[in-house]
Amino acid sequence: MAGHSSGTNRGSHSMDKSITLPPDEIFRNLENAKRFAIDIGIRIPLIYTWFRLRHVVTISMLQEADGDPLYEISVQEEITARLHFIKFENAYIETCLDFIKDHLVNTETKVIKATGGGAYKFKDLIEKKLKLKVDKEDEMSCLIKGCNFVLRNIPHEAFVYAKHADSEFRFQTTHPDIFPYLLVNIGSGVSIVKVESEDQFERIGGSSIGGGTFWGLGALLTKTKVKFDELLQLASKGQHTSVDMLVKDIYGGAYGSLGLTGDLIASSFGKSATADKEFSKEDMAKSLLHMISNDIGQLACLYARLHNLNRVYFGGFFIRGHPVTMHTITYSINFFTKGEVQALFLRHEGYLGAIGAFLKGAEEDNPNQYSWGENYAGSSGLMSVSPDLNPMQRARSGTFDMLEMDRLERQLVNLPLLQDPSSYIPDTMDLTEDALAREYWLYCFEEALDGVVKRAIASQPDMPEAAERAEKFRQKYRHKLQTLRNQPFAYGSLTVRSLLDTREHCLNEFNFPDPYSKIKQKENDVALRYYLKVVKSLEELSWEQRQFALVRGLLAGNVFDWGAKAISDVLESDPEFGFEEAKRQLQGNTETFYTQTIRGGPPHTCALFFVDNSGIDIILGVFPFVRELLGRGTQVVLASNSGPALNDVTNGELQILTERIAAMDPVIHSAFKEDRLTLVQSGSSSPCLDLSRLDKVLATVVRERQTDLVIIEGMGRAIHTNYYAMLSCESLKLAVIKNSWLAERLGGKIFSVVFKYEVPPKH
Repeated sequence: MAGHSSGTNRGSHSMDKSITLPPDEIFRNLENAKRFAIDIGIRIPLIYTWFRLRHVVTISMLQEADGDPLYEISVQEEITARLHFIKFENAYIETCLDFIKDHLVNTETKVIKATGGGAYKFKDLIEKKLKLKVDKEDEMSCLIKGCNFVLRNIPHEAFVYAKHADSEFRFQTTHPDIFPYLLVNIGSGVSIVKVESEDQFERIGGSSIGGGTFWGLGALLTKTKVKFDELLQLASKGQHTSVDMLVKDIYGGAYGSLGLTGDLIASSFGKSATADKEFSKEDMAKSLLHMISNDIGQLACLYARLHNLNRVYFGGFFIRGHPVTMHTITYSINFFTKGEVQALFLRHEGYLGAIGAFLKGAEEDNPNQYSWGENYAGSSGLMSVSPDLNPMQRARSGTFDMLEMDRLERQLVNLPLLQDPSSYIPDTMDLTEDALAREYWLYCFEEALDGVVKRAIASQPDMPEAAERAEKFRQKYRHKLQTLRNQPFAYGSLTVRSLLDTREHCLNEFNFPDPYSKIKQKENDVALRYYLKVVKSLEELSWEQRQFALVRGLLAGNVFDWGAKAISDVLESDPEFGFEEAKRQLQGNTETFYTQTIRGGPPHTCALFFVDNSGIDIILGVFPFVRELLGRGTQVVLASNSGPALNDVTNGELQILTERIAAMDPVIHSAFKEDRLTLVQSGSSSPCLDLSRLDKVLATVVRERQTDLVIIEGMGRAIHTNYYAMLSCESLKLAVIKNSWLAERLGGKIFSVVFKYEVPPKH
């Protein structure tokens, strides 16, 4: 385990005084671990899986009776798998193994999968300490398996490093087809691997000049036995120009006819041969780092060109998220390929081998039949690359960090109607690049924290310890917000979606699976009483008036959102704030959809509708609109969340609501019975919507039904995400702006309407 921790020492082991055990949560649930894997190199990533009991809200329909609630809510326990990764320095391997041994009470564990050079060196020690059989796995195949896994399952895993840009990190979205790519793994030496498929890869080259060279030569040049990270730290403070000979040192300026700028390195360490002076350790370390990084960059370019590859990922202990290393490699790649090849780095490059070894031991569970997602509550994130920013955090990243991933219940795939899945970006605004927006939203989420804590406690009145858990949630989420204020890039691009998802993960971590369940139940009960009245009033209108009324009703329903502070304040102070009042509050024009589709066009074959909130929104806004589409001969697929988030309607709730509406409305009844109205889950448990990670069943239904209209409703799904999403069929994105800052930024007022109807260009 590792050097210095910002946590308190909670261990009672007698250890070297320089070693402080990390907080309990670092090795939490170790006693429940079912399988281990370890990659032993300079750093040791340990990975284990455990099956945790999580609390889930279940609902069951009640027999209809006046005054009775529509359904009853109960909390049940469900078993789900989680991967827990920890990375620490091998200098502390004995301490680490002692700790694992003391806490490893699960006797089912018989084998630990191991890879890396140390799998041979420490095999006997591990077997003796843990009483486990060490099963060694091939290092290269583990590396590739791990790389494929993170590229598929962790959005914003890969990034481009741009030193002088507003945001140093530019994260890539998960690409639907990750192959082929070049992996340049920089350990003691360099291995260059061409990866063509899940199991097809070839080591096509390499070099003996790598991380070991930097460390070894660095120790000789600086005449000190420095640790690897200390050498990198020296390099970050140095000036290589005092040691390296530049083009301008030789020619007095640039060499224009050869395209060489004056500040380009002409000869690494060139000045040291003639200059009669001592060079600082920092300058020599910087020059050495430049020399090796440039050499690796050029080598990678040559292999990428030779094999016609434009995606090159760099990994291995040499990179370490260090800015000088990443900048030099990036510069080298850009220089030699004139920008045609991208240098890509990985947030979790230190875990690739351990993940690969773990997956080899888990093949009986077939991990590829599931999708996985990063759990922000348990991940420490990418640490700050600035040595001066947050020094405690920096010191901690030199000792251990964490990654947690949850197994999702279903496979997630692209929406087949995305125009170009490879260029799709779910998020409308990147807060890593927009400092003003970032500060506003971080403040906004911090301000809302008291309300969320209050709501969480109120949702579990029969559990006396709820207040204590809610307080832990508050501390955890506030800490995450502070981290993101200092390191916006910690978990990839910072967006409103990631802030919302982090909050949901933290609530779940402390067993608040659905703080809004009782509010949703109450609002569904009330809205159902008005459903027939709304339908009857619509039927009394002329055809044209009805179309406008339906659209206004759809938007008015979307006003009722407990996720928006401006609305939750109104709902709490004025429960009578009604559907008709919401219609009067709307600002803006909704004629586009009516004039371009309803009036002139033939009926759509099938409409896919991503719905938003429970209560008035789904019952009085969405269902009358759906009813009209069904009446025109259009099939309708209603896609709702798989799991709870804020007051969004879940698939389980929607099933019950639809059955109850069908019982009183013959139009809905026949459509539901004949499968012209279909309910599917989106695969999401977020207030936002990522169209590249949807339930595979939904994608199949979309294809089979020949869907030609997509409707996306709500601020989270249609504004914070997907505002710019390009689809291959007609689409309607609609929402009511319930945030005055955002309304002002978009040039409108609160309750302004976003009603964006788009037709794809004809080829």
